[in-house]
Amino acid sequence: MFKELDPILHSQLRLAVMSLLISVKEAEFTFLKEKTNATAGNLSVQINKLKDAGYIEVIKQFSNNYPQTICKVSPAGVNAFEIYVKALQSYMHPNGNGQ
Repeated sequence: MFKELDPILHSQLRLAVMSLLISVKEAEFTFLKEKTNATAGNLSVQINKLKDAGYIEVIKQFSNNYPQTICKVSPAGVNAFEIYVKALQSYMHPNGNGQ
């Protein structure tokens, strides 16, 4: 009855990052840091976990001589997010009502 929840997406900060990236397609590290209120260190660790899972792409470049990190949701990330949301809905509607 209940579907397994993806442990990569079940982390609050990783879920917040994925939610933001789903809505904007790509974002700078500073934008994600500001929107999630995460520390730079913690956000960096969680972004690497999402990258290692293949859910996001990370592009490191320079802009006006300053390092810039851009994160983009991957097709696999979109798919994993959609599966996660459907699995979560099975917890909210255990009898199949309201779907």
